[in-house]
Amino acid sequence: MKYYIIAGEASGDLHGSNLMKALIAKDPEADIRFWGGDLMQNAGGTLVKHYKEMAFMGFLEVLVNLGTIAKAIKFCKADIQKFQPDVIIFIDYSGFNLRIAKWAKEQGFKTNYYISPQIWASREGRIKDIKRDIDAMHVILPFEKDFYEKKHNYPVNFVGHPLIDAIEDRDAVDEQKFRKENNLDPKKPIIALLPGSRKQEVQKMLTLMLSVVKDFSAYQFVIAGAPSLDLDFYQPFLKNPSVNFIANKTYDLLSISHAALVTSGTATLETAIFKVPQVVCYKANWLSYQIAKRIITLEYISLVNLIMKKEVVKELIQNDLTTNNLRTELNKILEGPARQTQIQAYNELEKKLGGRGASENAATRIIENV
Repeated sequence: MKYYIIAGEASGDLHGSNLMKALIAKDPEADIRFWGGDLMQNAGGTLVKHYKEMAFMGFLEVLVNLGTIAKAIKFCKADIQKFQPDVIIFIDYSGFNLRIAKWAKEQGFKTNYYISPQIWASREGRIKDIKRDIDAMHVILPFEKDFYEKKHNYPVNFVGHPLIDAIEDRDAVDEQKFRKENNLDPKKPIIALLPGSRKQEVQKMLTLMLSVVKDFSAYQFVIAGAPSLDLDFYQPFLKNPSVNFIANKTYDLLSISHAALVTSGTATLETAIFKVPQVVCYKANWLSYQIAKRIITLEYISLVNLIMKKEVVKELIQNDLTTNNLRTELNKILEGPARQTQIQAYNELEKKLGGRGASENAATRIIENV
């Protein structure tokens, strides 16, 4: 069969690549054309556009780049028409994907969505578009099934969370070898910094995260470089000898980290699965935050707390994200009861995520649905 997949950021590239592998395993004749990144390209198929070209964050940034987005939508529609896929698979990236889905359904294409738009967090009215335009929804968070089926009478498939497989399938790290290869101190415990993957958020978050380095001389701080950004971008943040940088090895880094400062997003869940105590950070530009505050109705912003339905990890949001607060909260999770409480909660969290096999489950459902 012919598959057209659209993923628009680093996490979508990861989950898209594993989905592609599962599709190819189940359908050796699979012809896959996709929007994504390096991981999806390594899995096979034909790359149409790299997500780096579409990595816009926040309401203001999207507004400024409306022309670029409009051209991309026009190009995507033409590319789909030319390819004539048996099914289009949308992976998260709702602002772009729901626009394409509406058009695709009108053209008679089969539409599947893997990793739901977060309509449970904001703009819940989009359920009307999803009911109209999406033939099958495959969700990865346990509370999403109840949200769709009980609240909105829209049947969905809970396939489990693909991060479980992505993390458990990786090779174990030789810690001393890893430290040596990456010029890390052989003994100092590591505090990992995960500032995000888009330029705007990384600049803002790293400046704040690095403001506490001087207060933790017994530890070494390591920035996890995003695949969407090159080394030159990070250079201004690497002037402090206590700060190291490692690109494209976030999972290896987390596997040997003592604690982490993490920008809100999928990375909070990844950090939890690695059982690394964390402080969740989020700060947007003023206008984007004011808009978001009015349309997002959730009690928490981190996936860890949302899934657990309680505060497991501390969230420092907007004006609460200060050097003093960051220092205080980081101190709490380095040693003592707060650290152990987080780790114990992580074990319960993993059970809620549904175990292994998400990519295979999703691939099976997609093939069955065509």
